[in-house]
Amino acid sequence: MQLKSLKLTQFKNYESQKLDLSTGLNCFVGPNGAGKTNLLEAIYFLCMGKSFSTSPDAYAIRHGDQGTRLEGQFTSGETGASDKIVVKVQKRKRKIIERNGTAYERLAEHVGRYPVVVITPDDTNLVLEGSELRRRLLDNSLSQSNPTYLNQLITYNKLLTNRNALLKELEGRKDPTGLLDVYDQQMAEPAAYLHEKRREFITPFTDILTDTYAVISGQQEEVGITYRSHLNDTTWAEVTQQRREKDRLLQRTTGGVHRDDLVFTQGGHPLRRVASQGQLKSFVLSLKLAQYRLLETNTGRTPILLLDDIFDKLDRDRVRQLLGLVLSAGFGQVFLSDTDPERVTALIEGGEETAWKRFLVRDGQVTAAAEEA
Repeated sequence: MQLKSLKLTQFKNYESQKLDLSTGLNCFVGPNGAGKTNLLEAIYFLCMGKSFSTSPDAYAIRHGDQGTRLEGQFTSGETGASDKIVVKVQKRKRKIIERNGTAYERLAEHVGRYPVVVITPDDTNLVLEGSELRRRLLDNSLSQSNPTYLNQLITYNKLLTNRNALLKELEGRKDPTGLLDVYDQQMAEPAAYLHEKRREFITPFTDILTDTYAVISGQQEEVGITYRSHLNDTTWAEVTQQRREKDRLLQRTTGGVHRDDLVFTQGGHPLRRVASQGQLKSFVLSLKLAQYRLLETNTGRTPILLLDDIFDKLDRDRVRQLLGLVLSAGFGQVFLSDTDPERVTALIEGGEETAWKRFLVRDGQVTAAAEEA
């Protein structure tokens, strides 16, 4: 599926805007703060039902307004089928996502219908920061390709919230009600399922990552990923039993798949300690493009790729390598933002022929500036 048109109403800094999009490359160019990232966020919102910035839905509403509406027309290049997706967010009301005029009963039913991958300058935090971001990468990838995974993740997280609330309520005392045992029993199935699917994900993901890294970096360093989990060597029941006393004293659940992590390596050493800035950037780009390829394989659909202002953070050679890879290797529909109106144009005109549009963005106004086929 490809996004044929995009309509924003009272979204972020946009009062009202409608765009007819290219089936290939779409470039949003303009100064910082003009609203380029907001356009990419709107596309992600239509695909996933939420922002890629993890900010609350209310932040999507233009300042001073009471609600926002997004509309996207998706079409299939193979069958010609068309879907109209509408997202409505109003202050203090439930978010509504409609497909062809019918609202989803559960928002989770929408996830994965239009797979999407976003690459941002902050993605280096996947390597440099805590494990939560790396788990989010796993969950994002698996939730878009496996509805059962998403449902088990939702179940596990709800039970985890309840278990932690009970531990806090007990204030370090032992549980006289037996409710803690009930939660542990209920969490066993989703915990085992999440662990199994994450472990299965790692091998093909690593294989694609290493190949992509070699292309982008032009280097020969060996990179890898190790999946770290409390459930690698034991069961959920044993983890909770072994940590029951610690959980009671700390008043939170200290073991389980919500503590899983990915360890990134280069030459057998932790990547965050040995990689240069260039190697780090190449690795993160490879990580997201590997996510894209695996999503494509697992869903049977070509995801939408969003590139948010990443060219200012890369040297010209890496920009050329990345753009060449994206345009020549069948990455489908691509959206990118850039502050330099001529940079991408020069690279496109010097490369292979591709369908593309350039949009000029300034102060919440978008103008189609160029198109080639």
